Amino acid sequence: MSLSGTADLPLHSGHVPPWLMARMKDLANAIIKVMVEELGRREVIVRIGDPYWFQAFGCVLGFDWHSSGLTTVVMGALRESIRLDTHGIGVAGGKGAMGVRTPQMISEAKIPEELKIQLMRASKLSAKVDNAVLQDGYNIYHHTIVFTEDGDWTVVQQGMNTSNKYARRYHWISKTLESFVEEPHSGIAGDRVEKTVLNLTSSKSREARKLSVDLVSENPSRLIRLLNLILNKQETLTRWIDLEFEVHFPPHLYMPRKINWEAVRRAYDIKPRDYEELIQIEGVGPSTLRALALIATLVYGVKIDWRDPIRFTFAHGGKDGVPYPVSKKRMEESIKILNSILESADIDKEEKLKAFRRLANLEKKLYL
Repeated sequence: MSLSGTADLPLHSGHVPPWLMARMKDLANAIIKVMVEELGRREVIVRIGDPYWFQAFGCVLGFDWHSSGLTTVVMGALRESIRLDTHGIGVAGGKGAMGVRTPQMISEAKIPEELKIQLMRASKLSAKVDNAVLQDGYNIYHHTIVFTEDGDWTVVQQGMNTSNKYARRYHWISKTLESFVEEPHSGIAGDRVEKTVLNLTSSKSREARKLSVDLVSENPSRLIRLLNLILNKQETLTRWIDLEFEVHFPPHLYMPRKINWEAVRRAYDIKPRDYEELIQIEGVGPSTLRALALIATLVYGVKIDWRDPIRFTFAHGGKDGVPYPVSKKRMEESIKILNSILESADIDKEEKLKAFRRLANLEKKLYL
């Protein structure tokens, strides 16, 4: 089973100076070129989708290990430095408006039309899942998909929590993906665990997803009555009904008051076959999916997973085992691979030495 999860990073302000960005592009180009030649395009995709390797890669390029800007700048450097015609790898998307342009950038790529459709679907679904199906309080503001001519892809996207001023990064890899809506992420990294997360991507929430599809296939008027009944008891939402079954709730639970009923009626007309089809219906967003899930558990007693799916920590952020121990073996593997790649990279000697020093510093921090 593929692991699923996220990466938490403190928000840092400021911009990368042009002289540093230029060097990051050159170094990224050199590293990816060697990786394609030595490991193959698919392995490049797999490495970018690994949060450990990605973090080490960002450090080699010149970023702090725990900076939220690492995500946006590293992906920007990759987008500007690697090309389909030279590397066999393309990059679409970015931060803000650049992320919105992802479908257009994919459509402009010189790849088969069938592959364009697959990539657009992967891009749209991964963004929808991390914004609406996994409700952890982080809104996506950066979305990038890296792909090969052979159809392999990885998505790296980042969300922001405006309350705690942290960013969270999500990784996806096509190679390990079995479902877009159940345990879909390729790697988990971070050092902050949210107390309450509506994790509808969890295998433990499978029945809630299934029942949500059944609910929208019924007459919308019945769903409206159920929701209004619960909303009228909002203050005692977890205690208002005498249930014959046991339902586990987090300390705080709220039902959204604004539901897109036009989207619900649209879903009723479409009759989605599964949850993946449901979330692709226009207008079905976080509030609608949350309402359906809470009705499923309050009225029908199905289980929902309220745990944050975070699993890994960064280089030395979790040395004390909180929230999870560092996998030194995986970090050592990433450092070893990057060391060997730097040895072969055709870059300026001074820049190569600087990259080696950054990598050595990262290795040192691993054992602090």
